[in-house]
Amino acid sequence: MLELFFDDDSVIHYEFIPEGQTVNKELYLEILKRLRDAIRRKRPEKWATNDWFLLHDNAPPHRALIVKKYLTRHSVTNLEHPPYSSDLAPADFYLLPRLKMKLKGHRFVDSDEVIEATEGPLKKWIPGVF
Repeated sequence: MLELFFDDDSVIHYEFIPEGQTVNKELYLEILKRLRDAIRRKRPEKWATNDWFLLHDNAPPHRALIVKKYLTRHSVTNLEHPPYSSDLAPADFYLLPRLKMKLKGHRFVDSDEVIEATEGPLKKWIPGVF
């Protein structure tokens, strides 16, 4: 599984979740902490003005109280995702189809090969060029 955060410039942060690992509220909270650090490093202008927001779906870890408290404590603007609105999932319609095209036709022996083949495009992804 891939946790992916991006803006209109490029991918800001991504993490591959180990096979068999469940994305629960505790893991998601740790991922959000690393995301904030990535924003601070990669988007200092947005970090300084707190000019960024988070759009995530209604998965249980995203709605968990500890996650909501963390986002509130750090003044992260969270856009609510209406239920059953897959048309508002930009990764599903913009980023992931392009990533799939890069991987199309390749036979992978294991998940490590998939991760290796995926990381290159993710590291250099730029909208409109990917």
